[in-house]
Amino acid sequence: MFTDLLGQAYGAMQHNKRRTMLTMLGMAWGIATVVLLLAYGSGFGRAINTIFASFGAKVIGVFPGRTSQQAGGSKAGTQVRLEMADVDRLSNSVPLIKHISPDAGKQAAVSYENRSFQFPVSGNNSGIQRIRNLSPEMGRFFNETDDDQRARVAVIGSEAKTKLFSGQYALNQTIRIDGISFTVIGVLNPKMQEGNDDINRVIYIPFNTMSDLKNTQYLDGIWIDYESNEYTKIEKMVRETLANAHSFRPTDERAVFVFNSMKQVKQFEIVTAGLQILLAFIGTLTLGIGGVGLMNIMLVAVTQRTREIGVEKALGAQKKHIMTQFLAEAMVITFAGGICGIVLAYLVSFGVGRITFYSALAKNAEAADIRLIISPLSLVVSTVILVIVGVISGMLPAMRAANLDPIEALRYE
Repeated sequence: MFTDLLGQAYGAMQHNKRRTMLTMLGMAWGIATVVLLLAYGSGFGRAINTIFASFGAKVIGVFPGRTSQQAGGSKAGTQVRLEMADVDRLSNSVPLIKHISPDAGKQAAVSYENRSFQFPVSGNNSGIQRIRNLSPEMGRFFNETDDDQRARVAVIGSEAKTKLFSGQYALNQTIRIDGISFTVIGVLNPKMQEGNDDINRVIYIPFNTMSDLKNTQYLDGIWIDYESNEYTKIEKMVRETLANAHSFRPTDERAVFVFNSMKQVKQFEIVTAGLQILLAFIGTLTLGIGGVGLMNIMLVAVTQRTREIGVEKALGAQKKHIMTQFLAEAMVITFAGGICGIVLAYLVSFGVGRITFYSALAKNAEAADIRLIISPLSLVVSTVILVIVGVISGMLPAMRAANLDPIEALRYE
């Protein structure tokens, strides 16, 4: 039965090759548009995730502020000062913390031989490497032993290395930070950098060593990464822990400023999902135009084969047989066009390659550009849309053929 239907469909397609090819071209163009638009939406989502992954996705930064609400005996406007004791409190009170690091920073004069620049210097413990996704291009990052021993070692950003050393080898060289000698033990891979952002100029040194450059009794901030997906709950627990220690209300958002990167990730995920739905809708409309062409061609075929339909009915063919015959022809054209369209989409995606996105705004951001990578999910969604359009486009002509009166059909010239 199935083989006979395919044979009949193929014979009908061979009857008018030009018409069949044009119809298939319309369906191919439509499905290629759907696949490429879905691939663009997926590529946009991957680009956004890459941007956040570069800086750390599940990251919370806590920075001191001033209270804006009265709490207990303390009036509004009281300055909150973070200390190392707060790092221990958060480690013990907030579950699922993976790494935590104090942060003490300053702008310092950094020099090598006759070159001198003002660079940001950040004092942290070794956990900052995992929290901020700092990957050494050469050498290593400092460890707990370096911190405990107050070792005067430094890990420098890629741009700091270029400015200080130019093309020279930087490892094990001695730089001076505010006149104090430090040994370079690592150079970081370049990170995405917008405009005048100094992220690639940062000099990282152990937190305990930072006390040689400034008073580290009060912290400039605390950095945390965590394992849970409940980012709002983690932030709430951080606020409550610090509120209890410093006597401010947990709802007072100005007492401590909390940067929660997952909030931004979720906001962009909503934007990405909306974009993908919009692109899928536009692609479906484009494919629908091909479906209208298919419907018109099948209606013409029904008209041309009216006498044939009458003969089949006279020989005992039922309505469902006629309907299945013409619907099968429509689906064969649909799937043949679909296969050609998917092949076309792959060729276009390979030919286009990388579409400039974040690299237009930031340096070292090629990884966050959009790539038209066709995912299995995109193919599944596109195939479902193709089947729906094909069935709808083929159903009306098939129903018209099935409902022809056999006597009138036999009289048709």
